[in-house]
Amino acid sequence: MALVHPSPLCFASISSNVPHSNRFLTSASRSPTVVRPSRLTSTPSLHHLHHFSSPPRSRTGKVLASVEGSHESDESSSLVVCFGEMLIDFVPTINGLALAEAPAFKKAPGGAPANVAVGIARLGGSSAFIGKVGEDEFGYMLADILKENNVNNEGMRFDPGARTALAFVTLKQDGEREFMFYRNPSADMLLQESELDLDLIRKAKIFHYGSISLITEPCKSAHIAATKAAKDAGVLLSYDPNLRLPLWPSAESAREGILSIWDTADIIKISEEEIVFLTNGEDPYDDNVVRKLYHPNLKLLLVTEGPNGCRYYTKEFSGRVKGLKVDPVDATGAGDAFVAGILSKLAADVSLLKDEHRLKEALSFANACGAITVTERGAIPALPTAEAVMSALLKTVA
Repeated sequence: MALVHPSPLCFASISSNVPHSNRFLTSASRSPTVVRPSRLTSTPSLHHLHHFSSPPRSRTGKVLASVEGSHESDESSSLVVCFGEMLIDFVPTINGLALAEAPAFKKAPGGAPANVAVGIARLGGSSAFIGKVGEDEFGYMLADILKENNVNNEGMRFDPGARTALAFVTLKQDGEREFMFYRNPSADMLLQESELDLDLIRKAKIFHYGSISLITEPCKSAHIAATKAAKDAGVLLSYDPNLRLPLWPSAESAREGILSIWDTADIIKISEEEIVFLTNGEDPYDDNVVRKLYHPNLKLLLVTEGPNGCRYYTKEFSGRVKGLKVDPVDATGAGDAFVAGILSKLAADVSLLKDEHRLKEALSFANACGAITVTERGAIPALPTAEAVMSALLKTVA
């Protein structure tokens, strides 16, 4: 099933008849008129979108019965609930150009927690997403994409007064990327504690989240309440800070915000760059530096190193698992695919945390998930199936 429209989205195709708005702008960006989606209440479907069926909603903005065959109790024992932002990534069709020079963009669903939820489902696992999008066509599109990918979206909410967040992605020649966000404020920032589906959270085996939902209220309070509900229910907490400095008021506020919930997590995944940031410039390859980030209640600390694989740290053992070599096109979503890979394995059997050999096998699987994802543009469209991952791993053995 196609997840995004294959034809590229050109500026010319979205700039006509669209009123000027600065609703999405970050403090560092200007007010381009070409990125504002139409309001569903005032404008017909955007001419560059196919028609999406809107999921039924209650008056509180909840999605009602929007997942066919909603997760039953026998599946909930391995359920991973992902909390946070879901948005639209606009990815250039040509690498190595500045945003203003890109001739066209391909729109792709994204947002780290949503990427992880879809990644787990595509690998055959059980997942759900909790977050907020705008009551606009992009918001409905994202809800439908979760449904199409067998992700429970009953925890999604729609905001009639704010737009779905957008991110324009600059791709360098090697597939690495930089982001320009349009979210000031976007709907994901406005999720309230009263809108949380606490029953869904308590059913989870693992509750996964990032740090972007900690930046502003009311979403910050909703985030803290959700993690507390999960912790009180005995759910494992998984944390990927997913540092996006342009979204924070300052570097120091980002560091403080990310570390403010550090000690509650059971599983943490960080990158080399995030280690440097969180330790104020210390060597990310020094195990003694990494161990400073290992808090007493942590069960697993993972450090991703892109094409070089990952390192793992537990109380009992630590080591490295090599990565899978591929030709990179777009690194967007690679870390999320990695997280989806390891969480899908842990949700099925949490005893992996105590067995180094089996944990390394699971991390090889997760590395392959990340590697395959960078071979296509966009995050969710590029997330692999379990069959694709196993095939890639078999090729490395052959």
